[in-house]
Parts: sequence; structure tokens; C-alpha cells
Amino acid sequence: MEIYRFGNMSAPVILIQPVDGHDLSAIENEIRLIEEDTDRDFGIICIKVDSWNNDLSPWKAPAVFRNESFGEGALLTLEKILQICDDKTKTYYIGGYSLAGLFSIWAAYNTDVFKGVAAASPSVWFPDFIQYMSLHNIECEAVYLSLGDKEGNTRNKVMSTVNKCIEEAYEMLKIKGIDTVLEWNSGGHFKDADIRTAKAFSWLLNRS
Repeated sequence: MEIYRFGNMSAPVILIQPVDGHDLSAIENEIRLIEEDTDRDFGIICIKVDSWNNDLSPWKAPAVFRNESFGEGALLTLEKILQICDDKTKTYYIGGYSLAGLFSIWAAYNTDVFKGVAAASPSVWFPDFIQYMSLHNIECEAVYLSLGDKEGNTRNKVMSTVNKCIEEAYEMLKIKGIDTVLEWNSGGHFKDADIRTAKAFSWLLNRS
């Protein structure tokens, strides 16, 4: 697990984002887009995970895409992230794309360190995750959700539930009094990850 820091680390607001190599290659554009959309000063800490399907998964689950199953490394990843978020004078937001978005939502159910969650195209189809949300209380103030309008158009039986799942997640958060929004983007899952993630973080920065 590698740590990368960008922007103004002395700023009062720090964004936390789990990433893979692809996300990291586009991070400068993501930061530029956030800067264009907000006047808030911020720093961003990217955590490059070693195993995407293990380090960001809250519990074990069978493979749904290709042959790699899901581990249960999210708790260890969260513990390492919380060691970074130790300055109580700063406001921390967590977010990410795809499974990192799911992890970010889950993290906010397991700590009150994060003021908000930026979940861009999160993998809320993850087995039993919507049930988990229904049985627990989230500890943050705000959650941004988004999805591509073609993401549910897949023959994969698990992933094809993503539209229904994100709508259920959105309604649950609203009922529990969380400041939340669900934005639909154009295209499938593998489109504009940096743009969608930038929009997610910008929404959090601009509401505060």
C-alpha cells in the first residue's frame, strides 16, 4: 500500500481516495477539475492498494467478473487510512470510483472520522451490501452517489442489479436524514472515472 499526497496538505480539508494505477495516472486531471469547480482549498491523499478486490472488500464474496473473488481486507485498509487521518483540526472526506466508492460508503459506517463520502459509480451490487446498509447507521453528514446510465446494461446477473441497488441506497440515506444526491452520468462503468470522481468530491466541498 503506497501513499501519494497532492495539493495543499496544510489546507483545512483533506480528501482521501483509494486508487489503483489507472486512477493514479488520471489524478492530476481529477484535481484540476475539482479546482475548477470549487474555491475551497484542499489536499488529497491517494492510497494505492495492493489488491483491489481484497483490500477494498468488506467481506468475502465469489467472483462476479472474470475469476478473481473478493477478500475481506477493507477493515485493515480502513485502519491504515485512519492512521493518516489523525489531525483533529482538519476535515476529512473519503471517496473513490467503483469498488473504492463502495469501500468509502462502508468506511463511513465504521468510523465518524469522515464528514462526507464521494461515491462515484460505487459497486453497490456487491453481495449483501444493501442489506448491510439497512441494518446499520452511517456516521457521516453527506453522501454523493452517481452512476452511469448504461451501467446496468450487462448480462452479468449480479452487476445488472446496480441501478436498483443504488436507488435503494439513495432512498435509505435520505430516510435516515443524510444529505445525499444521486446523479446519473452518461455512459457505462468504464467512462470518465476521473471526471465522475471530481464531480463527487466537488459536491462535498461546495456544500460545506
